[in-house]
Formats: sequence, C-alpha cells, structure tokens
Amino acid sequence: MRSLLENKVVLITGAGRGLGHAIGMLFATHGAQGVLADLPGSPREAAPASLIAADCDVTQAASVSACIALTLERFGRLDVLIANAGLVPGWRATQALDFDEWDRVMAVNARGVAMMLAQAAPALRESRGNVVAMGSINSFTAHPQQMLYTASKHAVLGIVRAAARDLGPAGVRVNALAPGPIATAALLERIRHRAAAGGQPHDAALEQLAQGNALKRLATAEEVAQGALFLASPLASGITGVMLPVDAGFCAV
Repeated sequence: MRSLLENKVVLITGAGRGLGHAIGMLFATHGAQGVLADLPGSPREAAPASLIAADCDVTQAASVSACIALTLERFGRLDVLIANAGLVPGWRATQALDFDEWDRVMAVNARGVAMMLAQAAPALRESRGNVVAMGSINSFTAHPQQMLYTASKHAVLGIVRAAARDLGPAGVRVNALAPGPIATAALLERIRHRAAAGGQPHDAALEQLAQGNALKRLATAEEVAQGALFLASPLASGITGVMLPVDAGFCAV
C-alpha cells in the first residue's frame, strides 16, 4: 500500500488509547513519525517506535505550548495536527444541567481544540500542513439529554470552518471527523454502567445502536482512523473546512 504520510510529523492529542491511538497506529504504517499526547498519568497502549509519548493537557496553555515545543525540538517540524482530545459527559436533562461539568467539558472539547490550533498555527503555516479535529455526529444533530456534549461538538464545527478560512491563505487545511457510535472501550463502559443501573443489557444496547445505521452495524475505530488518514493525506489536498461523517450511515437514515 502506498505510504501516504511518508516522513510527515504528526501530533495527536488524546492518543493514549481509543480513537487517537488507532489514528496514530495507522499513520505510523503510512510513514508518519511524531507524538502521541495525552493527560499525564493516563493509560497508554503500546505505540510503534516512530511515535513517542508525551504529556498534554489541552485545557492548559503552558502544557499545550510545551507539547508543541517538544514535537518541534524532537522532529524539527509539524505537518499534521490531530486535535482528538475530548470528554463525553453523562446524559442530563435540561433542567438538571451541571454548569461546573459544563465548564470542564467545554474546556476540553471546544476551548482545547481552539487552543491547539492557535498554538500550532505558526508551525503549520511553515510546513503548509493540515489539521483534523474530532467532532461527532452531534456536531450536526442532537439527542435527548445531551445538550452539553452537543453544544461542545457543534462548537468544533464552527472552529474548523473559521480556522479553515483563517489559515487557508497560508496553505493550511483544517477539517474534522464526525464519528457515530464507535465500540471503543469508553462507549462499552458507558453501556455497562447504564445496564448496571437498570438500563438496556449490553448486547441489546449495541444492537439498537447498530440498527439505527444504514449499514446496520457500528463503524469501527479503524474506519475512523482511515477517515483521518484521508483528510490528512495528499488525497484530500483540495478539501478544507469540512466535517466528514464516519458513522456507518447514521446520518443517512
């Protein structure tokens, strides 16, 4: 298979495990090198030799600055930023909103994406690189008791569209992914928690999610990673300011 990111330097946030780690693993097979960043002390899966682990708290400007500086010091450039770090809060009805929780989630899901973009912009301008942010199908739609998550992911869509306009004249592309339900460890844990609290059994909940999609199955972490690879590669050289659904057709039904 053609190496789409040969010698490209990537920085991926929220990459200790889950979608960020899957993206890093696929990027490495296509020749990329760079940094898998996550919160200090967070669980991390093994990574290939071309990718190093680093700490990054996207809510803290000093931490973001240090992570970008480490990338540039170690690899000399930054070609691709994957702004993947995010939180999924518990579901709450409108009247039960917790605004301390609101501030915490917005600090990661919206402000954190904007901060990564702002601080990485000079290096990306120099390399004429690109960004892939992590949105959600909740960037386009909404579900009951998900106001906070929906608002944060709607914000990502606005950030991407505005940054694409700002950075486009310098040759920097800015796009995003909109995964549907993906059977990550985080989703499976939420399903188990709800089942234990009297909700649907684990298998029934997964089947219901799958049946809501046009393909009648869940998209996978590997398929999300493939979407990121496409947007980050020369194959998408004429694409900027878009959010690409990877949802097995959730938005099509």
